[in-house]
Amino acid sequence: QFKGDDGLWTSFFTETTAKILVMATNGKVFTIEAAKLPGGRGFGDPIRLLADLDEGSDVVAAFPYRPSSKLLIVGSDGRGFVAAANELVATTRKGKQALSLDPPARAAVIADAAGDHVAVVGENRKLLVFPLSELPEMARGKGVRLQRYKEGGVADAKVFALGDGLTWKDSSGRTWTVSAADLKDWVGHRTEAGRLPPKGFPKSNRFG
Repeated sequence: QFKGDDGLWTSFFTETTAKILVMATNGKVFTIEAAKLPGGRGFGDPIRLLADLDEGSDVVAAFPYRPSSKLLIVGSDGRGFVAAANELVATTRKGKQALSLDPPARAAVIADAAGDHVAVVGENRKLLVFPLSELPEMARGKGVRLQRYKEGGVADAKVFALGDGLTWKDSSGRTWTVSAADLKDWVGHRTEAGRLPPKGFPKSNRFG
C-alpha cells in the first residue's frame, strides 16, 4: 500500500537475515538490517528512521549486500572507482562516506561490477565503452574520470562482459543487445568523449 502520491521505486528479493546497502546522493552508503524493515502489508517506514540520511540528501539505490562482490561507484561529475562491497558495510546509522564529492556533484550510480568492461553514457548522449581494468579499486575517495564532457555529466553507467554484448531496456521494456563486434566503434579508453549510441538506445539515456 502507498500513502498519497507514493509509488514503487525499486524491489528485489532478499531474506530477513540479509543486510541492505543504501547509497545516498552525498556519496554515503548506509547499511540496513532487513529484519528491521516493517512487514509488507503496511505503508512501510521512511529510510530516515533507519539511517542518518543528511537533510538534502536523497537515495540513489538500494540493493542486497552480497559479500565479496564488487561495485562500480560513479559521481555525476564523471569520476568513479570500483569498491569491494565488504568495504562499504557500516556498523552505525551514520553510514560510510564512500564517494568524495565536490558540490554540486552528487553520487549518480552504484552498480554491480561483474564483467570486464564499463559502459558509460553522458547527459550529452555520448556512449563510451572501456576495460574495467582501467578503473582503480578503492575503499573510498573521489576516483578517476570515466568520460570527458564539455558540459553536463554522467547519465548512467554499468559493468558488463564484452563477449556477451551490451544490453539495455527501451521504454517499452524490450531488451536490446549489441554484440562485441558491433560495439567496436564505441570501445576505447577511460577519459575519452565517446560517440552517439547505437540505434534503439533509450531516450532516457539509461541502460534500464
